[in-house]
Amino acid sequence: MITLNRRKALALMGGTVAASALAAPAIAANRKIKVGALRFTSHSGSFIAVERGYFAEAGLDVELTFFQAAQPMAVAIASGDIDYAVTAISGGLISLAQKGAIKVIGGALAEEEGIDGQQILVSDAAFQAGIDHPSKLNGKSYGVTQTGSSFHYVGSQIAKAEGIELSFKPLQKVGAVIGALKSGQIDAWNIVPHIAKPLAGSGAVHIIGAVQDYIPNYQVTTVFTSAKNAADERATTENFLAGFSRGVDDYNSAMIDKSGGEAGVNEMVDLIHKYVYTDRPREKAAPSIINGTMRLNKNAALNITSVKDQLDWFKAEGLVDGSVTMETLVDPSYVETIG
Repeated sequence: MITLNRRKALALMGGTVAASALAAPAIAANRKIKVGALRFTSHSGSFIAVERGYFAEAGLDVELTFFQAAQPMAVAIASGDIDYAVTAISGGLISLAQKGAIKVIGGALAEEEGIDGQQILVSDAAFQAGIDHPSKLNGKSYGVTQTGSSFHYVGSQIAKAEGIELSFKPLQKVGAVIGALKSGQIDAWNIVPHIAKPLAGSGAVHIIGAVQDYIPNYQVTTVFTSAKNAADERATTENFLAGFSRGVDDYNSAMIDKSGGEAGVNEMVDLIHKYVYTDRPREKAAPSIINGTMRLNKNAALNITSVKDQLDWFKAEGLVDGSVTMETLVDPSYVETIG
């Protein structure tokens, strides 16, 4: 990559003050950034902000980059391949924060009482064998993407609450976990409702509990960026959060508060379908998108208590260095902290 300082940039533009005066505002109003996402409804804040021009109005030209798990996204932030992202806290993310590469700057998806959240699933084979409640999972296998993933954290909290032991099976990608659960290669898993409910509806798996019964007010996903962006690119970071938050407001209004009625829901489903379940026709994708509705934090507010609980678990399990502090992981200066 070629880095241009101001003098070199002016030379390439002809070296005149007049040219720079015209060019600078255009560049400032069209800052190119890359935003990481998963093809989940929980990432709709970013999708809406792109589609409805909220990022553009904030002076940002956003390119979405898609991933299949949380930890690769954290690595991409640290390497500079992407600039901002929304995903769950993982051991990999925390370790990169310890190395000074990453900062959590806000909150996104959250469990909320009264709204269907992440569901606990078992394979049909396990269900037929009598496992119809998480308390009956002792000694069974639990799917995770990676050791130290959010799935690992959730499964461990369930096991702790029920006084049972689980065998965690890392399968790298969400699709691989789904395949293993449907085929009975693993016994259990947890996932957001837009994936859980259709799987259960097919009869291949069964819902036996809800994550919020074990981790109330769980901050499922966070907004994060590089430590350099958090420290040195404050205007860009604030602009990103502003555009993202407008997308979140539209999502909550349409899908949870139903302020636009059925027409508003349908309009939002059409938008989200451009990014989620794109391999399905709209009429088949719509029920899953609607089933996936969970609250996204207004103004990217961050549940600091939930984040600390997660960090403490990763440290207690020896999955990250015990010296990592909340100050290492989180920059609380950008959004309201709650909890």
